[in-house]
Amino acid sequence: MKKMFLTMAASIFLLAACNNEKKADEGLKQEKMAHNAEAKEEKNKETALASVRALIAGDAEATLKDVAADAVDYGDGSMPAVKSKDSLLVMVKSWRESLSDYKGDNLMALADGDYVAVFGEWSATFKDDVMGMKTAGKKVRINDVDIFKFNSEGKIAEHRNVQSSAEMMKQLGVSTPK
Repeated sequence: MKKMFLTMAASIFLLAACNNEKKADEGLKQEKMAHNAEAKEEKNKETALASVRALIAGDAEATLKDVAADAVDYGDGSMPAVKSKDSLLVMVKSWRESLSDYKGDNLMALADGDYVAVFGEWSATFKDDVMGMKTAGKKVRINDVDIFKFNSEGKIAEHRNVQSSAEMMKQLGVSTPK
C-alpha cells in the first residue's frame, strides 16, 4: 500500500512539475511576442521619423525610401487620395519646391501596432503661389500629426495627417468658405 501511495504521489508531483514547465514556456513565448511587437513598433517609429526628417531636408527620394509601391496618402481628407509611390513622389516634390525654410520642431513619435503618429510644430515660407492662392512670401506655422500605417514588410502603406487647414488659410490671408 505504501508503495502504491508513493507511486501515486510521485506521479502527481511529476504532472504538476510538467504543468508548471508548460506554463513557464507559455510565459516565455508571450514575453518574446511582446518584445518582438515592441521592437517592431520602435523600428516603425524610426522609419516614420526618418521619412519626416528627409521631407524637412527636401529630399523627396529619401522621404519615400520606405514607402510601399501601392501606398496611399489620404492627407487630411479634404482632397482626393494620392495613390502609388510614383504619384507620391510627384506630390512630395511639388510640395517641397513651393516652400522655403521648411522645418518641424518638437517632433514626437508614438506607436500602436502597425500605426505610428508623428506630432510636430511646422513652419515654412511659401516661395510660390499654391493651388491658385496668392501665397508667395507668406509664412505659416501650424501643428500637425502625421499618421503612418505600416504593412507586414515594414513599409509605409498609408499616410494621413491632421492639421488645421483653417488656421493655415488664416495665416496665408485666404478666406475659407462659410
